[in-house]
Amino acid sequence: MSRIVLNTLEDFYLLLSRSLEDNQVVKLLLSKYRGADKSLHRLNIRPITLQGESVLSFVYEHQTNHITKNYAYDLAIEEIKQCLGEDFKSAYLTLLDVELQLEFSKKGKLLVSQHKAKTTNKAVVAHNREKNRFVDINRPFLTALKVTDKQHKLIPTMSNKWKQINKFIEIFSQALSVSPHDQSTPLNVVDFGSGKGYLTFAIHDYLRNTLKNDAQVTGVELRQALADLCNNTASTLEHKGLDFVCGDVKTHAPKQTDVMIALHACDIATDYAIHYGIRANASIIMCSPCCHKQIRPQMQSPELFQPMLQYGVHLGQQAEMVTDSVRALLLEAHGYTTKVFEFISLEHTNKNKMILAVKKAKNNPKEQAKIFEQVAQIKAYYGIEDHCLETLLKESATQ
Repeated sequence: MSRIVLNTLEDFYLLLSRSLEDNQVVKLLLSKYRGADKSLHRLNIRPITLQGESVLSFVYEHQTNHITKNYAYDLAIEEIKQCLGEDFKSAYLTLLDVELQLEFSKKGKLLVSQHKAKTTNKAVVAHNREKNRFVDINRPFLTALKVTDKQHKLIPTMSNKWKQINKFIEIFSQALSVSPHDQSTPLNVVDFGSGKGYLTFAIHDYLRNTLKNDAQVTGVELRQALADLCNNTASTLEHKGLDFVCGDVKTHAPKQTDVMIALHACDIATDYAIHYGIRANASIIMCSPCCHKQIRPQMQSPELFQPMLQYGVHLGQQAEMVTDSVRALLLEAHGYTTKVFEFISLEHTNKNKMILAVKKAKNNPKEQAKIFEQVAQIKAYYGIEDHCLETLLKESATQ
């Protein structure tokens, strides 16, 4: 074993960068946290592959929960630089052939020790590289839904659906890790517009099989034939806690909802779904809106914008931006941390935006009033008289 000489942190970062390029990194553990967040204990980092891209998975281990974030290698190195030395006073880097430990003395001096790597490190790297999906491709429901064949090989025409399923579960997993819901208790999940059930089966399988949570998952679908088809499949697979009903957000009202999902709900159906999620006090709300028809005819854009908005596609994009921005703000006002982002690449679906809302522990009345004022200003600027979600929320507040 040749000895590695590290005189400075920059030497360490250079070693880490080169080792990542050569696929030599097994894991990196940062510990002895001395930062401001007293609940954070340590940071576990390991290389994985997501959507065909090599990334570093950061697991921030807090006292009561773990938060996972994934970074491309260059961004990951920058994140590590922000953490090591300032907040974390110890680092343990495991490579294929050597293990390095870095410690900072009370005076800030860098101390480095080196050990021969364990023989199992190569197997660990191989396992991590293979475990590149949030959904196990060998799961029976994928074969039943014709995503994979009987040998559990991906059917080529379903590759986009397979990527969508994995991305959806990845997003859900990260949201669940920061949500206020006690993960030791069963989750109640409702998926409005469940269609053929790809994502409904996936989230049920993830909760029941991966997380060992006795979740109750209900798919709500307007087409009776699809609801019957999915129920038959769930029965054949003996998926306990999974059922499908015929209806929509206006007709189906479960007693309790912890997770509300509504993907590709057309126009104001998204507003009704979000409204339901807020009233149900859901811990997680996941929406992928489409067909923004309600706001568009109301909008009166400034004259300065007219040369841009003479193109119909821009007019539609503007209506989409305003509609979903107001939805996100109203979610914030009702106690949610909200993100609006691209759910999956446009090459896989043209309905790619997601509104993700996670319930906060506490709501701030002053912040709520500020957000309501922002919504009022946006409506006034564009001459909008009625936003469906806002109207629904006002009506339910008076009941």
